[in-house]
Amino acid sequence: MKEINSIIPVGSIQQRIFEIRRIKVIIDADLAKFYGVETKRLNEQVKRNPERFPKDFMFRLNDKEKTELVANCDHLSNLKYSRTLPYAFTEHGAIMAASVLNTKRAAEVSVFVVRAFVILRQSVLEYKEIMQRLADIEIQSVKHDKNIEAIIQAIRQLAEPKPVPKKRKIGF
Repeated sequence: MKEINSIIPVGSIQQRIFEIRRIKVIIDADLAKFYGVETKRLNEQVKRNPERFPKDFMFRLNDKEKTELVANCDHLSNLKYSRTLPYAFTEHGAIMAASVLNTKRAAEVSVFVVRAFVILRQSVLEYKEIMQRLADIEIQSVKHDKNIEAIIQAIRQLAEPKPVPKKRKIGF
C-alpha cells in the first residue's frame, strides 16, 4: 500500500474529480492513468461490458462539455485533438472500471478513488451546512437590526424635549 500511496499523492485524485451535469465524475483519461492502463484499454473494457456500466455509473461528454473541460484543465489539453468524446465515470463507475480491468494496481488504487469521492461528498455537505448557518445568522442579524432600530427610535422619542403645557391663568 505504501508504494501506491507514494505514486498517487493524497490530493491528486480529488483534483481530478469534476462536477459535470451536477454529478461528481472523473474523466476516463485520468482514471486510466491512476489505474496504470491506457485510456484506450479502459474504454475497450467498458465497451465489452456495457451491462456493468449503466447511465448512473458513466456517461459520454458532449462537445460543449469536452470543450469546457479542455479549456479549464491544462492536463487534459490533449483531449482537444481527440476525435472521440471522453467518458465521465461516477464513483460507482470508477469502482466498476477497476473490476473490469482486473489488474492488481486498479484494485488497489480504486480504494483511493473511492476515498477521494467520499471526502468530496463530505466537503459538500459541510459547505451546505455552513451556508445554512450563515443564512440563519443573516436572518437573526436582520431581526436584531430591526430591534436596535426600534430601541433607537424609543430613545430619540424620550430624548426629545416635550412641549411644556401652558399654565392656565388663575382668575380673569
